[in-house]
Amino acid sequence: MPEDKKYRSLLRDLQQMGKVVVAFSGGVDSTFLLHAAREALGTNVLAVTLATPYIPRSELAEAKALADSLGVRHRVVVEPFPEAIRNNPPDHCYLCKHHLFSALLAMAAEERIDHVLEGTNSDDLQDFRPGLRALRELGVESPLLKAGLAKDDIRRLSRSLGLSVWDKPAKACLLSRIPVDTRVEDAELRRIEEGEEFLARIGFPSVRLRSHGEIARIEVPLEEITALIAAARQHGVDDRLKALGYRHVTVDLAGYRRGSLNRGPDTAS
Repeated sequence: MPEDKKYRSLLRDLQQMGKVVVAFSGGVDSTFLLHAAREALGTNVLAVTLATPYIPRSELAEAKALADSLGVRHRVVVEPFPEAIRNNPPDHCYLCKHHLFSALLAMAAEERIDHVLEGTNSDDLQDFRPGLRALRELGVESPLLKAGLAKDDIRRLSRSLGLSVWDKPAKACLLSRIPVDTRVEDAELRRIEEGEEFLARIGFPSVRLRSHGEIARIEVPLEEITALIAAARQHGVDDRLKALGYRHVTVDLAGYRRGSLNRGPDTAS
């Protein structure tokens, strides 16, 4: 166990819960939380991954593999597209979280488990995150936040624990690639997913493919733009994305930035 006061505090808090459900995406934070819950509570942990059409399928496969590697019971619950967010309203994060975690709380009640946990950390409070409001309204618990763990803490501790995702780039649901107040079709989500998977395979795991109808706007970290332009020639990025139905493929010279398709202070990535 890492010699870290915050981590020991996290374990003590978890031990007092008895049984927990962990909302598990397979990202850095939820994997770290799941590992800690497994250490604190043994088999009294259920990891649940909520599978919606706007979660990349590769993320679901990775979540399954990670839960298995941690020796934790894992359940994937398929949720249809909530019609309340079909037109991608500006508050889709809030509406989505409220819908999905309500379902998770109902499942926990059926399992007679009182504690539903998720992986918000202290750095998340620096952003405007409407989804957090839904979690607070529903009584979902955030043990990493309570223990005062920041993202750097979680990555450092995850590395010392041997968790393979310690340096995994931050992810966000595919709705963040589509302008707000735009109707979202499942085929469009699959197009974005396929484009991003291609770009990740050629060396850009932190990519965002913002989709504007016939225009694909690629965002990578500012320092990777030159490499992307070189890779685009080598790997035929223009042809590959046009084969997905885009007429124009662009690189955003401002680089990747959170919520670049939102109007006002939303936090989709």
